[in-house]
Amino acid sequence: MKSMYQIGNDLYSSKLSFQVIAKRRIWFGIALFFMLLSVVSFAVKDPNLGIEFRGGSQFTISGVADTAHTKAYEVVAKVGGDDAPRISSVGESAIRVQTMQLNDKETQTLKEALAKAYEVPVAEVTSTYIGPSWGADILQKAIRAMIIFMVAVSLVLIIYFRSWTIAVGAVGALLHDFVVTLGAYWVLGLEITPATIIGILTIMGYSLYDTVVVFDKVRENTQELREQTEVTFAEEANLAINQTLIRSLNTSITGLLPVIAVLLIGVGIFGADTLRDLALVMFIGMLLSTISSIFIAAPLAVTLALRNKEIQEHTAQVLELRDNPSAASKHLKQVSVKAEKSAKLAEVELTERVAGTHRGNQAQPKRKKRK
Repeated sequence: MKSMYQIGNDLYSSKLSFQVIAKRRIWFGIALFFMLLSVVSFAVKDPNLGIEFRGGSQFTISGVADTAHTKAYEVVAKVGGDDAPRISSVGESAIRVQTMQLNDKETQTLKEALAKAYEVPVAEVTSTYIGPSWGADILQKAIRAMIIFMVAVSLVLIIYFRSWTIAVGAVGALLHDFVVTLGAYWVLGLEITPATIIGILTIMGYSLYDTVVVFDKVRENTQELREQTEVTFAEEANLAINQTLIRSLNTSITGLLPVIAVLLIGVGIFGADTLRDLALVMFIGMLLSTISSIFIAAPLAVTLALRNKEIQEHTAQVLELRDNPSAASKHLKQVSVKAEKSAKLAEVELTERVAGTHRGNQAQPKRKKRK
């Protein structure tokens, strides 16, 4: 079995190649399916919004010996009248209970009932009311930041790569990551909190980094495309994806490991539920961004670039030479003749400029002596 080092060398030297560009219609179909599924879920299903977006009452019980959530569910169902409260552990000795909006009398009654159920003084149970306006303000700012980010990214990529197709490919991958990540929360009924929105904005930068690495290699491979007739633009771009594949996987695995540790150890073992929202959206988003940078961003940019007339002519020339051996041999002779002429010109130019070959005063025109 080959090691990761050997696989990376084979991918870089094209001994091993995954046909990502050639099968781009398959990847586009899969991506569009999940994006459409997400959009449909936005229309037909209500999201599971956190208390910051829907408003409500929140209770924190400190100093409890037993952090089981069953007692809180039973108390809220009897006293608070909320059949679906949101209950989570905060640290090792505290519980957070979120319910619908309660009036002062209901709030006091529920505080006393929770204190009695968990055998703590009433003073250890704090209550606050959270209005939906704060969450709505956060959402508006997040949408504004997303729009500004997309516009800024497009301009920077166009200036840096001098290609609008690369900008469209990168933005297309970012939109895919955003829509599908949010759609996963919608379909699975996961709670959407301000931490979720912050996490989605964070993974946009991560996705962009991975995408730019691939595009930089594509540009390097296709920089002298017209000077050869052996491979097409699409094949050079596919080679670039394969050459950066191991790097992309290593970067993704390195980034996902601490997030997985937070989910499994921090949330699963120690019960730090406050970290769950951010860690979960980071895990989903980073996984999707790795996939999109390979299977969406570069293939989309290549698909748009193939509409360029010069690239189409070069591709047709390469394919024609492959299919016609006699034309290929004739072309090779012409190339060799051009190469010989270029070599001779370069040799002459080099000879004229070699140090010590200048004739000095002898090279100057001689003047006639005056009488």
